[in-house]
Amino acid sequence: MRALVTGASGFLGGRLAEVLARNGEQVTVLARANSDLRHLAEFTGTRVRVVRGSLTESGPLREAVRGATHIFHCAAASTDWASADVYLESNVRGTERLLLAAREAGQLERFLHVSTTDVYGYPVIPCSETGALRDVGLPYNRTKILAEKAVWQAARESGLPVTVVRPATIYGPRGKAFVTDIADLLRKRQMAYIGGGRAAGGFLYVDNAVDAMLAAAQCPAARGEAYNLTDGTGANWREYVSALARGQGCSLPWINLPYAAAMALAGAMEAPYRWVKLLPGRPMLTRHAVFLLGRDQEFPGDKARAEFGFVPRVSLEEGVARSVAWLKGLS
Repeated sequence: MRALVTGASGFLGGRLAEVLARNGEQVTVLARANSDLRHLAEFTGTRVRVVRGSLTESGPLREAVRGATHIFHCAAASTDWASADVYLESNVRGTERLLLAAREAGQLERFLHVSTTDVYGYPVIPCSETGALRDVGLPYNRTKILAEKAVWQAARESGLPVTVVRPATIYGPRGKAFVTDIADLLRKRQMAYIGGGRAAGGFLYVDNAVDAMLAAAQCPAARGEAYNLTDGTGANWREYVSALARGQGCSLPWINLPYAAAMALAGAMEAPYRWVKLLPGRPMLTRHAVFLLGRDQEFPGDKARAEFGFVPRVSLEEGVARSVAWLKGLS
């Protein structure tokens, strides 16, 4: 396999590139000049080729796709708070440019696009892959839907061999939103449960996510298909956050907000930042975070298990333990 990985300076893309290189594959990463690639240092120049540039630059983009048999598009703005322009440029325009360049990769066997279960619009009851994509007015949700539509359109118009994966809550070492951010909130006694933390988190350990992506990218039956990805543990946020707190020796959260109250509070906190564009920082609570922490994220993954044999290797207990060990190494 000759793989191109976008987003390799980030969490999921970085781990995917590392695993590919460790497995002896040839990997190209497209990364900006200031991107931190220290996690790939032992492979750089041997199994990892670094093309400096971004999805906005046609020259580096054409160079990155040259010779690729597999493209893994992991790059995205996935934070719960950023400007609409950041989401649009990163999630939609970047995907469109990569799809255009991918058409020139004559040996391409698969274009694997990393989407998200957020495209379903945070339904009360998690749906299968046949569920409708629903825009609920959040820029991340909206732009990930638009990115997916661009992928399916490219497949229809040019025959691009695409597969889409929709992971839920990815966590693990180097994870920001669900590891370092929560750990920081726990230490500051600012972490809150939404609805008592009873909502299932849809947790997916990063190495399990990588296993699923590699299996899907090499499965003939996965061409033209979309797959939900979770570990299927059924664990809720109270269980996950409690395990993370115990591992760090922190107290459990003392704040508990009912779902409706949390959503109203998040909307009120967001308002000044939406209307005063130059206001520094970010809201303490966002509607996006309330959706994730308060709605069931355990989307069914039966299709991935049936069609390419996805079986999570790393349990929740082990995944949290590895995450805590990594956190302790930072201090």
